[in-house]
Amino acid sequence: MPRHVPAHVPSRVPSPVRSRLSSFMPALAAALAGGMLLAGCASNPAAISDIRYDLGPPAQVASAGPLPAVKVLDVTAPEMLGSDKVIYRLSYADAQRTAAYATSHWTMPPAMLLTQRLRGALSSRGTVLTGGDGVHAPVLKVELDEFEQDFDGQTQSHGAVTARATLSFQGKVLGQHTFVARAPASTPDAAGGTRALAAASDDLVAQISAWLGAQALVAGQ
Repeated sequence: MPRHVPAHVPSRVPSPVRSRLSSFMPALAAALAGGMLLAGCASNPAAISDIRYDLGPPAQVASAGPLPAVKVLDVTAPEMLGSDKVIYRLSYADAQRTAAYATSHWTMPPAMLLTQRLRGALSSRGTVLTGGDGVHAPVLKVELDEFEQDFDGQTQSHGAVTARATLSFQGKVLGQHTFVARAPASTPDAAGGTRALAAASDDLVAQISAWLGAQALVAGQ
């Protein structure tokens, strides 16, 4: 009759095997812990700490007449718009108060996003230069005053963009105009607000482009 063999015989495991087991167990424990952490993140939306937005692909616009070379300076903005925060305003509750989404941000400050958008749109109509180019050409300066999601009610909001454009040549102001663009948000959250602000930005850029083409010096340069 065979002698009973205990189920657990650690003393009979060869020392090399015990060494390999002891080195394997911490790695296995770490892998299991990592898997549990990833599973927890996937099941917990709050674990997604930051969502980044840009303006997306530019809107398709009807072709306009060509423009001569123009220097497009970097768009400037007040300090509040100098970061990557997505700003919103609860106008229906307190029109003087602004706030920012905690877990949603732009990929770069709004002024930089608008600079890219403006230069891209104008480059389809002619040569776009920067302030550092040593070419005599009209200079376009855009100052961003407003770039926020404005809530008219708890579930209704729109993207609001306001900017002032100044066209000058050799130190002389040729024209100045303030542009206002609004676009409704499809959802009352950061995703809806950023989409609305992208649409309003495209509208603003289209307005500036049309105004620029109508200026006397640019038209006759």
